[in-house]
Amino acid sequence: MAAVRTLVASRLAAVSAFASLSPGSRTPSQRAALHRSAPRPGARVALVLSGCGVFDGTEIHEASAILVHLSRGGAEVQIFAPDVPQMHVIDHTKGQPSEGESRNVLTESARIARGKITDLAKLSAANHDAAIFPGGFGAAKNLSTFAVDGKDCKVNKDVERVLKEFHQAGKPIGLCCIAPVLAAKVLRGVEVTVGHEQEEGGRWPYAGTAEAIKALGAKHCVKGVAISFLAAHVDQKNKVVTTPAFMCETALHHIHDGIGAMVRKVLELSGK
Repeated sequence: MAAVRTLVASRLAAVSAFASLSPGSRTPSQRAALHRSAPRPGARVALVLSGCGVFDGTEIHEASAILVHLSRGGAEVQIFAPDVPQMHVIDHTKGQPSEGESRNVLTESARIARGKITDLAKLSAANHDAAIFPGGFGAAKNLSTFAVDGKDCKVNKDVERVLKEFHQAGKPIGLCCIAPVLAAKVLRGVEVTVGHEQEEGGRWPYAGTAEAIKALGAKHCVKGVAISFLAAHVDQKNKVVTTPAFMCETALHHIHDGIGAMVRKVLELSGK
């Protein structure tokens, strides 16, 4: 009987302790403290794609890495792409154009978005805390004409509008790989990086892009990819964050980590 009384007493104590945790039993100060400790809502981030595939659209590894890091950062992501034809279609087994074939940027981008995608024309900075643009040749072919016209390029009207809206609203913009040329063209005087300014034996095969960025009136800042926390450049004044990603021939995990540094900085600047 003594053992039974001990068991009953311990259970009654547990019930009493549980009751003290119920909302009605807490003092106003206790309830306020719990309210303050509730998790903050994540940043609402717009991810802008340019197709599907490195040579004629979005670099898929970059888009995936951005999505992973945004997920880890607790962000709410909405994916967009312009409803326009691709500049051309590249046979990725040959690296050559597929004659007579045409594809739509929005339709192709939906492959990466798993079908959940919205026309870029509907993107408004008022509904989001930040915007991020992955690289891939689509940024230079479908979101702009940089691949053909270099410093004299034109930027898709909705891409230009979105960049200006976020910039004017003081909301951060992240870009990686070749995509920083978009900011360099639209946001005069911005600071960006596409990596190093010399090819260095093929390690930086697109190093010439840095000179085009300077010709656009932007400031190019040299950054590597091997040390992740040094792989992203932050233009604090303009709230633009860039990282070289596949502008460098290096191991995939370095690309992934560098993109992670860019995403973290964007989320920090969003204040979320």
